[in-house]
Amino acid sequence: MPDDGEMLTSIHVYPVKGCRGIDLSESAVEPWGLAGDRRWLVVDGDGRFISQREHAALARVVVRPRPGGIDVTSDGYPPLAVAAPGPDELVKVRVWSSVLLAAAAGPVADAWFSDYLEEPARLVYLDDPTRRPVDPEYGRDGDVVSFADGYPLLLTSTSSLDQLGDWLVDEGDEPVPMNRFRPNAVVKGFDPWAEDGWRRVRIGDVSFRVVKPCGRCVVTTTDQFTGDRGGQPLRMLAQRRRFGRNLVFGQNVIPETPGQIHVGDPVEITEYAS
Repeated sequence: MPDDGEMLTSIHVYPVKGCRGIDLSESAVEPWGLAGDRRWLVVDGDGRFISQREHAALARVVVRPRPGGIDVTSDGYPPLAVAAPGPDELVKVRVWSSVLLAAAAGPVADAWFSDYLEEPARLVYLDDPTRRPVDPEYGRDGDVVSFADGYPLLLTSTSSLDQLGDWLVDEGDEPVPMNRFRPNAVVKGFDPWAEDGWRRVRIGDVSFRVVKPCGRCVVTTTDQFTGDRGGQPLRMLAQRRRFGRNLVFGQNVIPETPGQIHVGDPVEITEYAS
C-alpha cells in the first residue's frame, strides 16, 4: 500500500474543450473520461475543433454544468444557458484526425461563440460518447474518448511541476501553475518524473493504464485566467523534456474500469515499465 504521501491531490474537468477548467473534490470515472469532461466542443465553419491554440481568449470563458446543460459566462458578454441537445441534428466535426458526429447546440449558442471569437463558430455536444475511439496505436479495441485531444484522462504530478519550477527559477523565470497543463488528475508524493516509468496506476478503487506521455503545445504558455501568452514553460520543456519530437509533461491514461475517485484517495503504482 502507498504511504500517506502518495495520493490524489486534485481533480479537474473542462466541460467545453478549450474553455476554463473546474476543480472538483470527486468525480465519476467513465470509459471515455471523467464525468462531464470535454463533452462540449466549439468548431469553426468547417467543423474543425477550436481550442486555446488558436484562441487564447477561451481561457476567459467560464462554463458551469447544471442538470441538463451548461451555463456559459465571460466578462462583457451576456450569460448563455445551453440545454444538452439530443441527436435530432447531428453535424460532422473533426478533432485532430478523428471525424465523428455530434449534436448541434443551436443558433443561440452558435451566435454567442461566433461573437466571442469574432469568426463563424458552432457549439456541439457529444451526445454519444462511445463514437470516438482512441488512437489504435496506443489503445485497445473498445477504448473510447470524449472531445479530449486523444485519451480519456491526463495525469500529472506535483513533484514534476516543482522540478520544472526550480528549473525556471534557475533561468530567471517564474514558476508556472499546474493549470497551464490542464490535467484531470494530479498526484503527489512521488519523485519528479517518476510517472515516465508507470504502466498501471490505481487511484482509490479505479485502475488506469498509462499509455503515452503527453506532448505539450502553446497552451502551456497561456494564463488560464487572462488568456495572456508567454514563452514558458515551453522553452524549458524543449531544453529538459524533449522526447523525440515531443515536449513532454504528464501522462495520458485510460480507465480499466468505471468507478469514483476522490481528492485524498491513495495512489498505488501497480505496474512499471519493463
